[in-house]
Amino acid sequence: MIKSTEISPELEEWRQKIETWAKEYGLDFYKTHFEVLDWNQMNMVASYGGFPNRYPHWRFGMEYEQLSKSYEYGLSKIYELVINNDPSYAYLLYCNKMVDQKMVMSHVYGHVDFFKNNVFFAPTPKNMMDRMGTHRSRVLRLIDQLGHDQVESFIDTCLSIENLIDFNLPFLEKKREPLERREDDLIGSYQEKNRIHFNKEYLEEFVNPVATRDWKYQTDQHEMQEKSKILRPERDVMGFLLEQAPLARWEYEILNLIRDEAYYFAPQMQTKIMNEGWASFWHSKIMTEKALEGSEIIDFADNHSGALVMTRERLNPYKIGIELFRDIEERWNKGQFGKEFDECDRLDEKLKWDRKLGLGRQKIFEVRKIYNDVTFIDEFFTAEFCRRHKLFAYEYNPVTRRNEISDRDFATIKAKVLQGLTNFGQPLIRVVDANHSNRGELKLQQEMTGQDIDVSRAQETLKSLHRIWKRPVLLECYIKSELKILSYDGETHKTLNTDLGV
Repeated sequence: MIKSTEISPELEEWRQKIETWAKEYGLDFYKTHFEVLDWNQMNMVASYGGFPNRYPHWRFGMEYEQLSKSYEYGLSKIYELVINNDPSYAYLLYCNKMVDQKMVMSHVYGHVDFFKNNVFFAPTPKNMMDRMGTHRSRVLRLIDQLGHDQVESFIDTCLSIENLIDFNLPFLEKKREPLERREDDLIGSYQEKNRIHFNKEYLEEFVNPVATRDWKYQTDQHEMQEKSKILRPERDVMGFLLEQAPLARWEYEILNLIRDEAYYFAPQMQTKIMNEGWASFWHSKIMTEKALEGSEIIDFADNHSGALVMTRERLNPYKIGIELFRDIEERWNKGQFGKEFDECDRLDEKLKWDRKLGLGRQKIFEVRKIYNDVTFIDEFFTAEFCRRHKLFAYEYNPVTRRNEISDRDFATIKAKVLQGLTNFGQPLIRVVDANHSNRGELKLQQEMTGQDIDVSRAQETLKSLHRIWKRPVLLECYIKSELKILSYDGETHKTLNTDLGV
């Protein structure tokens, strides 16, 4: 167990050199603080998503156990963690060799440059380390007031719907701002608190004024009218629930902070390929051109190739990202783009094409700034790139009980990659009716993307939504390419056909 997380003088000397080289290459990043952790500390920080001051929850403990077992059995190893914050925080693994630490620091500066300059990270708060601490304080306060089990149960509910947000919302001119709750404490509404309680009902109209009389009926009617005012389908389901669901003050606080964190982490999922590819591109360049010593070449090559290895089961974002940035730089240096190049139908001429434009470095910095993974793949994942890297589509064969190559067609491969990146391969869900059948029921709808719903997951999600909405919830979705309606009323799940008029 190490006593201090401060980096050694030797590491600090290399950090200063790497920072200088990164700036010379044109990288622009926040000030970055490095700390050194042992494997146990690293796993603990990683289990909290990089924030050691995050609120307590069993999910983080479960992730810690998984990371620890994986490390003990030699299945995985976390070399570094870096936090999108200003200043940024990065964690190095204590047992790494010096060549590993130099590679990781170079990689980190690539990440921080991406955090600072990519447009999809622009709306994220840059004081998230402090905000996570605030979230933790709020949750601990609620646990003290309400009890651990009740608070943790509601956190479970909120985490199960944390993907039901609108990823385009941060870029809209008019953002959804959650309404202030009428409740001013943990108990209930203003009307209920100021209502005088007694056993003789015939005295109600004489003792309690109209403002507090029949408070529950008046409140329910008002909320039902407000809920029915949906002018357009709403993808930000969590934001909609904050505004319209009958939440107690403490429930509102928890749902709001989990939604806040969901929007913070969203750009990291939207740019996984680009972000890792960009960081890998620069650690490769800094190490091979500046920082690498002769005795470290073998170790660097071993670690670098290990990070970029492609498995048969999935695409490696490090590999795809770095190779696409290298491809873009080469193409724009040689002028292999534009109408003239695209219309050339001679393969031998295309392979020799070199206009010596030297625009590659400028282009990759432009790409780093304005693209996310979907647009990045859509524009720069070409047939030539696919053929050069021998990419293919595969499917599970029930006869042989293994994955087998199903297609080498470029259009099919690109479509599969884009499908997995669009909304992270998850169905697009939106609220379409908050007063369905005039019964205060919440109706959601799956947008048509050619993707079937996972029924078991959808049913669990409906349970969580019912826990928040406190009324029946319906989901119009596709099951085996057929439009169905899943519903949950608090006790029973039902699957209905859409032609039943539901």
